[in-house]
Amino acid sequence: RKTCFISRSLSIFSFQTFEKLLIANRGEIACRVIKTCKKMGIKTVAIHSDVDANAVHVKMADEAVCVGPAPTSKSYLNMDAIMEVIKKTRAQAVSLNESICCSFSSPVVISLSLQASEGVTFIGPDTHAIQAMGDKIESKLLAKNAKVNTIPGFDGVVKDADEAVRIAREIGYPVMIKASAGGGGKGMRIAWDDEETREGFRFSSQEAASSFGDDRLLIEKFIDNPRHIEIQVCIILVLADKHGNALWLNERECSIQRRNQKVVEEAPSTFLDPETRRAMGEQAVALAKAVKYSSAGTVEFLVDSSKNFYFLEMNTRLQVEHPVTECITGLDLVQEMIRVAKGYPLRHKQADIPINGWAVECRVYAEDPYKSFGLPSIGKLSQYQEPLHLPSVRVDSGIQQGSDISIYYDPMISKLITYGSNRAEALKRMEDALDNYVIRGVAHNISLLREVIIHPRFVQGDISTKFLPEVYPDGFKGHKLTDLERRELLATAASLYVTEQLRSQRFLGTQRIPIAKSKRSSWELSVRLGDGVYPVAVSKESSSFSVEVDGMKLNVTSEWNLASPLLSVTIDGTQRTIQRLSRSASGDTSIQFLGTVYKLQILTKVAAELSKYMPEKVAEDTSSILRSPMPGAVVAVSVKPGDMVSEGQEICVIEAMKMQNSMIAAKTGKV
Repeated sequence: RKTCFISRSLSIFSFQTFEKLLIANRGEIACRVIKTCKKMGIKTVAIHSDVDANAVHVKMADEAVCVGPAPTSKSYLNMDAIMEVIKKTRAQAVSLNESICCSFSSPVVISLSLQASEGVTFIGPDTHAIQAMGDKIESKLLAKNAKVNTIPGFDGVVKDADEAVRIAREIGYPVMIKASAGGGGKGMRIAWDDEETREGFRFSSQEAASSFGDDRLLIEKFIDNPRHIEIQVCIILVLADKHGNALWLNERECSIQRRNQKVVEEAPSTFLDPETRRAMGEQAVALAKAVKYSSAGTVEFLVDSSKNFYFLEMNTRLQVEHPVTECITGLDLVQEMIRVAKGYPLRHKQADIPINGWAVECRVYAEDPYKSFGLPSIGKLSQYQEPLHLPSVRVDSGIQQGSDISIYYDPMISKLITYGSNRAEALKRMEDALDNYVIRGVAHNISLLREVIIHPRFVQGDISTKFLPEVYPDGFKGHKLTDLERRELLATAASLYVTEQLRSQRFLGTQRIPIAKSKRSSWELSVRLGDGVYPVAVSKESSSFSVEVDGMKLNVTSEWNLASPLLSVTIDGTQRTIQRLSRSASGDTSIQFLGTVYKLQILTKVAAELSKYMPEKVAEDTSSILRSPMPGAVVAVSVKPGDMVSEGQEICVIEAMKMQNSMIAAKTGKV
């Protein structure tokens, strides 16, 4: 419990298990499975694409085999190559990405069954359950038959944009357009009118075909202002005997989302009462039994303000947010999946499943949160340090310092999890963990995550899937400094500047004899922050600084280790963890303070007076060009040289991290 997770029987394995397991996945999930396998004494085989040759999961595994080039359809979803690796390595069990079964036709599923009959066990449910639950159309029909509450909508396949408009009108706007084989927010659009329905049908079908190899779509009523609740289901089905034992492992709150992808998760939910929790759990188990499910899976529900809940989908895999369930129940879900796959019955009864404490998970992405709450960023992690020195902090990641974040895969850096005896303690530990997380080389969403978890609405539990657009209607702008926080930042930046000036006068390893001893102990500085310029007076007192800002004096103390990426600074008794990201000879510096990066310019009083004579760089005129706000691939161009275009007209489509984005003209003109 001290390290926040799995407290039950991780170190003792008295049952017979597999000798070698192949992991057909990548990233943090692959690393998570490998860690548990090592504890269980199981050897692992990792598959990888050519660009992932140096990935962390490849280095962790006992063996690694390249299965193709970067695109997932040619590597991680290349079933023929994976089958060849199974034969070559003689793996006894395979942990599959469920997209394999959802993305290919029935012959592939048949080949999976044949492979299973030859002695290879799949870690997860059987192919029937994967197919049934991976297809949103079929899963909705199965849920209805199992008497699970479902969202009103069209239960068939939508053929074209015209039919989509007709169905949307019958259901009534707003509607949700979804990829039948989709997941992770891909192939999903909300439409409020006919025009958005046509556009949503186009982009959703293209994304679905690209991500899942299946462009079928469904349409259902969009539930306004919902909460996104998940119930983790763990059910066993012993092959021939069909024991059918099933457990529901409490819920996860996943309402903080952007582009229909989860950003912050927690367990349990602040919203559910014991009666609603039990009702949702029983329906989740009923659905699992209806498809003869035998592994760990997740049933997702939408819950309205009156606590009416509706089935959304069932994910037949170990989901990204599984650690929060492990934290409050003490179970290792990967271990349970391996036991179930080997044919062992569940070791626990429903009465054994507790809710101990509170857990929060933040998804740390390589994204720019100031652009649509997160447009992908690519690059090399030049510096990377996880906050594992803090108590009750867990980090599930598949990267390390020097790793590349590419355009081919999801831009997730890690899952950051904190655990506490109650929600307030878990949130405070998350705040500290975010401040102590060092990520350099790519843009990241630490600032957004920190602002979300300290926002009064979130702290009170007043959240829904509309949280981000409601709290930040004009987009995310970073932390807004109070007057006190602004003075703290100015005082810290000025102290850092003086510390560096003093260090530059010292020489290590030799005695320097000055012509005249300098006894300078005070500095008059000018600090620019945003649109303001502030006079700051600094005086050194032993190991601390007395800084005057706005006529108020602040005492700033620290160890002032300028080589460390993290600096713990105490300002008038208040401890802050900051990061200085960059500095230049012209006085420009970037400091991460309270999660947000602030750009400052620090000059001496004389230099500030002379700087007004320096010419300013003329900004680039971008009104006549279209520049993609993110790296990606151009999948469609809608114009040609000589065409006249109107403001708002689509010019091209960019695909990044499997999401398609329409680039439009900023003004009317000729291409």
